[in-house]
Amino acid sequence: MKISHIVIVGYLVLAFFTAIYGNFWGDYDYKGFAYNLGRGLIWPAVWFPAFGKFLGGLFIIAFVAYLTLSKR
Repeated sequence: MKISHIVIVGYLVLAFFTAIYGNFWGDYDYKGFAYNLGRGLIWPAVWFPAFGKFLGGLFIIAFVAYLTLSKR
C-alpha cells in the first residue's frame, strides 16, 4: 500500500471512532449517528476547537477571495 492510502485509511478510522464516541458519550449524543459521523469526518476541528475556528476563518477568507478575484 502507498503511504497516501495508509494516511487516508487512518483518517477515516479516527473519524469513525470519533463518531462512535460522539454517538454514545459526546455532547451531541441525543442526535443521530449520521450527525456524529459528519462531525467525525472533521475530527481535528472537534478535537481541537481552536483549529475549527481557524478553518472557519480560512474558509471565509477563501470565499471572499474567490468572489473578489473571479471573472464577471
